[in-house]
Amino acid sequence: MDERGFVRTLLQKVASGEITPRNAERELLSQFVTGYAELMHTKLDLHRRYRRGVPEAIYGANKTAQQLLDAVKRMDAAGQTVLCTRVDSDKAEFVMRHHGGLSYHEGARLLYKLKEKPRRHGLIAVISAGTSDQPVAEEAALCAELMGNRVHRVYDVGVAGLHRLLHAASQTLLRARVIIVVAGMEGALPSVVAGLVSVPVVAVPTSVGYGANFGGVAALLGMLNSCSGGVSVVNIDNGFGAALVAHLINQPPRLRAKKER
Repeated sequence: MDERGFVRTLLQKVASGEITPRNAERELLSQFVTGYAELMHTKLDLHRRYRRGVPEAIYGANKTAQQLLDAVKRMDAAGQTVLCTRVDSDKAEFVMRHHGGLSYHEGARLLYKLKEKPRRHGLIAVISAGTSDQPVAEEAALCAELMGNRVHRVYDVGVAGLHRLLHAASQTLLRARVIIVVAGMEGALPSVVAGLVSVPVVAVPTSVGYGANFGGVAALLGMLNSCSGGVSVVNIDNGFGAALVAHLINQPPRLRAKKER
């Protein structure tokens, strides 16, 4: 919903008696003047969608269920897509019980509500090295879809069996505009993928691995030291961060030009 649509919907709610003029005034002030909504415990950035092209994501870890519910309600009232990351099943159940229209992906730990069906563009390929890396990979894939990208998943194609990756390369990787590669252990897969393709690779180290993996630090350092060019690296287990970087790369030139104007 754009600014004009938001105002129109708000006026319709006032006319129907769904909200009071005072509450409508508060909505307008937070949406267009202050740029954020004050929840006392949280300041929701309602202008992020205009600056970055995607709404603010709500980080669910360490928030109480009630704080998360307050943020979800306010984000939804502003007419923006709701995306909450790192939400455990108990919190998700509480929020969904008190606010309708939400979906929850337990593996990716994402709680979300898509306000408008986005126009899909480009292609982001999301690759995981192993099955154990899939929760982070799915967080990246689902976030990228909610941001308005076409996404193709290629899971369990790690360097322990490169023939699996080579088959995927001919089917998917060569058609992608940007590739997210998720891997734990020694983190070798992004370097291999970058050596096969001509597009940017966003590498995501995971905390998957035995003791010397050091909770993902070994994979992180391996990716930072990639001998293949064109690899950028986000933090450990940061599927959302990888999705945002890939989304910004994948935007059609006309959308980037419109924002620059």
